[in-house]
Amino acid sequence: MSDPKLTAGEKAQVAWYVARMAKRSVASETVHMRDLERKIERIIDGAQQRAEKNGKQR
Repeated sequence: MSDPKLTAGEKAQVAWYVARMAKRSVASETVHMRDLERKIERIIDGAQQRAEKNGKQR
């Protein structure tokens, strides 16, 4: 399935988490980032659910 459309707020959140991941990777290459990856996945999952819900209503 293709990536769902994200709202402006969701895009901002994803950008924030990616920036935090970049900051952590600068600090150390072996740093744990799974918590931020899960947050991004949760945002994308919510957008997919919203897209499916909106698709069914039309």
